Amino acid sequence: MSAPVKIAVSNGTTNGATNGNTNGALNGATNGATQEVNGADLKKMKNANPPKVYIGSPHKEFNPSSNDSMDGNQFPADPLQCRIEPYSPYNSCTYEIVQSVAEFLLSRVTIRPKIGIICGSGMDGTTGCLADALTDSTSFPYETIPYFPTPTVPGHMGRLVFGYLGDVPVMCMQGRFHYYEGYPLWKCAMPVRVMKLVGVTHLLASNAAGGLNNNYKVGDIMIIKDHINLLGFAGNNPLMGPNDERFGPRFPAINRAYDYSVRRMAKAVASEMNINNIVHEGVYSVVGGPSFETIAEIRMLAALGVDAVGMSTVHEVITARHCGMTSFAFSLITNKSVTDYESYEEPNHAEVIDMGKHREPVLKEFIARLVKKIEHDRQQSK
Repeated sequence: MSAPVKIAVSNGTTNGATNGNTNGALNGATNGATQEVNGADLKKMKNANPPKVYIGSPHKEFNPSSNDSMDGNQFPADPLQCRIEPYSPYNSCTYEIVQSVAEFLLSRVTIRPKIGIICGSGMDGTTGCLADALTDSTSFPYETIPYFPTPTVPGHMGRLVFGYLGDVPVMCMQGRFHYYEGYPLWKCAMPVRVMKLVGVTHLLASNAAGGLNNNYKVGDIMIIKDHINLLGFAGNNPLMGPNDERFGPRFPAINRAYDYSVRRMAKAVASEMNINNIVHEGVYSVVGGPSFETIAEIRMLAALGVDAVGMSTVHEVITARHCGMTSFAFSLITNKSVTDYESYEEPNHAEVIDMGKHREPVLKEFIARLVKKIEHDRQQSK
């Protein structure tokens, strides 16, 4: 799938073509607003069949063009006139845009979650995943949410789900966005800002990672205590561009990104579940992907003190900390990183998905217990 494109809405008549997904004219008068959408979104704007939003279990379908409570005002009634603007790494998603997305969601749910969860590769599949464990749920396919990107990676379903995990209200991303999909980092992390304006105070992020630490086995869980942001070393950060103080400061401190008290709770949960033998605490490093790391790169990361490596999470946590949210993250070790030039082993995405499915029952219980502890602590702190 090609990268998203920024669409500037003008008052004139233009012809819009997008990455081979959509061709032709989108004619009409508009107010000069700017949206960033991908090719699939443009196709949807032209499509007479409205997108659907799903509620409850079993899901109830709502027609966004009807007068029901999910009236789908994410796009103007008149067709857009568009021109394609260049990709930019700088954040063009304003506070007002993020606020409009949050209001779109809040107007369609009664739940007011304080905990947001991001499910990583292999942990957000079509069956048995954490999102399916939520009760009284309302789910939004990403393509029905204004300004949201859509995931293109196998193992990332693409739904935002509101519901109760036990008796705790949460919102859960069933699938995330990656830099290697062609999205700039700020776009990958934009849903975290949406969570913030929805009212979320705590972010829990999971990911699939390759294990570098020789003490880690495939299927182990690593609580992240710190990270090395290689993308940031290369000058790529989700906070690049003009800063809006309504989100957070220009230069946020990240040295305490992974909250100590929540990490302590997670270790207590591991003890309660009697899984201490598979739970560790370590340092995570993010790389751009989608290619897996070379042996030389893995050896370098190990020398730097990295315990696990993956292609996500760090930019989400940076964005959460910038917003003043409490952050926690963990990695499921889905493969051992290859460090021997004589080895014929090759990492692959299939093993990531398989191990995620294998560990899903343990991870669901681990997260559910942790969410309960966080909510209890949050209530006690009021």
